Amino acid sequence: MKHEMILSASGWRRVFAASGNEQDKSPEITVKSRAIAVASACVFFDYLKNVSGQECPVIAVGMDTRPTGAALADAMLRTLVKKGAVIQYLGVSSAPEIMAYARKLDGFIYISASHNPVGHNGIKFGTNDGGVLNAQENAKVCEKFLELLKDDDKLNALVEDCLNCRTSELEQVYQTRESSKHNSLKAYESFIKESISSSADKEEQEKFFNMIKAAGEEKPIGVVCDFNGSSRNFCIDRNFFAENNIHFNSINDSEIVHEIIPESENLIHVAKQMEWLQAQGYKEYILGYMPDCDGDRGNIVYWDEKQKKAVILKAQEVFSLSVLAELCWCIWNNKGKDVKPAVAVNCPTSMRIEEITKALGAQAFRAEVGEANVVNLAREKRAEGYTVPILGEGSNGGTITHPSSVRDPLNTVFALLKLLTIREDGLYELWCKKSGNNFKPDFTLTDILESLPAYTTTGVSEPRAVLKVKTTDHEKLKASFQKVFEKDWKEKKADLEKKFGITSYEAIITNGTKESRDVKDFSLSKKGGLKILFKDKNDQPLAFIWMRGSGTEPVFRIMCDVKGNKPEEEKELLEWETKLIKEAD
Repeated sequence: MKHEMILSASGWRRVFAASGNEQDKSPEITVKSRAIAVASACVFFDYLKNVSGQECPVIAVGMDTRPTGAALADAMLRTLVKKGAVIQYLGVSSAPEIMAYARKLDGFIYISASHNPVGHNGIKFGTNDGGVLNAQENAKVCEKFLELLKDDDKLNALVEDCLNCRTSELEQVYQTRESSKHNSLKAYESFIKESISSSADKEEQEKFFNMIKAAGEEKPIGVVCDFNGSSRNFCIDRNFFAENNIHFNSINDSEIVHEIIPESENLIHVAKQMEWLQAQGYKEYILGYMPDCDGDRGNIVYWDEKQKKAVILKAQEVFSLSVLAELCWCIWNNKGKDVKPAVAVNCPTSMRIEEITKALGAQAFRAEVGEANVVNLAREKRAEGYTVPILGEGSNGGTITHPSSVRDPLNTVFALLKLLTIREDGLYELWCKKSGNNFKPDFTLTDILESLPAYTTTGVSEPRAVLKVKTTDHEKLKASFQKVFEKDWKEKKADLEKKFGITSYEAIITNGTKESRDVKDFSLSKKGGLKILFKDKNDQPLAFIWMRGSGTEPVFRIMCDVKGNKPEEEKELLEWETKLIKEAD
């Protein structure tokens, strides 16, 4: 059977809506889709049984709020019942929640297509290390999955067997959903307190959150959320903010009313709500967020005191602020201790990160795009003696705060709250001293943003950042790109120096957790990231162009990052990259 799925370590995805329309909100799935769900659950159970050594592994199963989720979950639950799993069915849950809960179990299956349109759905697998399977382990499950799909007789028999599982056993799984969900929320709340406070010690956690509460009493702070019908509507957000003396207001709680991806064009709804609240006199509402459907990512809107309006932060700005906050918190919180602070980021994260880390005496390490790659790179660096309090992918704004292995909007919001609430000899003052910025005691988030190094970066969701290419062999495409690039470089070099000060370039590739610099053969990047770093006469970085085929969508992603506020330069370099790729294709 053909599966037509993208089988990435970040998640297996396809359009599961029966109509094949990616915008279809119908809950119906086809017989073929049910078979895919059965096969997926079957091969993961076998994998988990093997790696855990448990005859009946304990598996958490959850889903986001996509309409097809319930039908896929039912097929998987029937499969797991027949296989003998001990099932903790959570119903609707967020990705950070199920991954935190699974740390106490053997593994999890999470039904979601993250930020993809509503008719899509997918599956994420993980053990109990707090994240999804890495690329190597995911490949093992993929291999068995594809083998099973090739054997129609075996698959059909398996589907029929699962559909005829004992009703009483299946009903018991559904009946215990409420208690399983209660336990998962408790586990998640406990874990998020550890990641936000940077301590597993309950007294240290209490001390930290008391600082936040005290700041809220002195000057009220409010947060606005556009749930957009996401899984976070069924999570801890409301109670967690309330418990920490932070006012909370939400919109679109129970229905997906607009596109799911939390990029600028979809953050206008939370921005409008913040402006309405401000106009009604609720001046405490200065931060807002919108999560994606699985609730592991949330980009930010803030109240600009100077412009007196809600401003949507770009993904790279969100990530940069979070890194600044968590590195300063790490230094501030470890006074007198010998720590080597560092961050792990993906290849297309803006070079602003290097400027921030350099000012703070920290290191920045880069991996290929993909949450699992960044998580594993951070683990490698911790093993080498570095303290890595934060990691993530600046290109999408996602923040992963140690010991978490998944993005979490609560970590992002609380990173900003740390900057805003720890004021006396606090984090922003520390940053100003280290970076040479002027500090003023009555600072706002606007002031903090203005202190960041200036960069102009292509947004990941912009139409010009996505190319359709005919060549499916990315290694071949990049080899062809190298030929046209080197030819054009000779012709454009003098003009690039005159206009932008660019005198040389360096090719950099990322595969998994490995970054290779000054590469002479672009094709060595294969399906990984390829970056062309442009430098000035003093060998200092000025800009880069970057490319990589998506692992979860049938597109080729490109971007450009330029030092300074230089939109025309970013536009010209990206157009040049686009032209060269089209020629190479």
